[in-house]
Amino acid sequence: MASGALLLAGCAAPADSLAAQARAGDNKNYIAGDGSVSEFAPEDRSAPVELEGPLYDGTIVNAKDWRGSVAVLNVWYAACAPCRTEAPDLEALNQEFKADGVLFYGINLRDTAATAAAFERTFGTTYPSFDDADGSILLALADYVPPRAVPTTLVLDKQGRVSARVLGLAEKGTLKALITTALKETF
Repeated sequence: MASGALLLAGCAAPADSLAAQARAGDNKNYIAGDGSVSEFAPEDRSAPVELEGPLYDGTIVNAKDWRGSVAVLNVWYAACAPCRTEAPDLEALNQEFKADGVLFYGINLRDTAATAAAFERTFGTTYPSFDDADGSILLALADYVPPRAVPTTLVLDKQGRVSARVLGLAEKGTLKALITTALKETF
């Protein structure tokens, strides 16, 4: 009887061991960003982001469609531990800023539609994600996003230019402040 209890206890796993890894900070199984936050003054921003790609539902989205709105782009994949950790905060900010017209998009680098959908159900994310298995969107963002720094979050101003970047786990309060700053800008 004791051996059965030990066997069952040995099968138990934390609710989300990948998220626990991210909190541990030991960088297992993913290449983490360094956690740096960069803000760019309006006069120092480069040209608007140019990209076009498919969402998992097949809709083709072009960055030009976002002009006039602040947009948040988050690079992720389902097995990325810090991506799992930040997903609930990204969704909370998505809901908080929806009335202000802020647009949230994920950019998924690796997953099938089924895996991405399972992640979205598990973490309650409601904003759409690009299917970037071919790397075309990441390539379009190469001037802003190091190719192996996942997660990375970009905040685009109302002109479509990168106003801020977070390499690594996006802290909710920091990202909220970056979005708020972009919203308040007038051109």
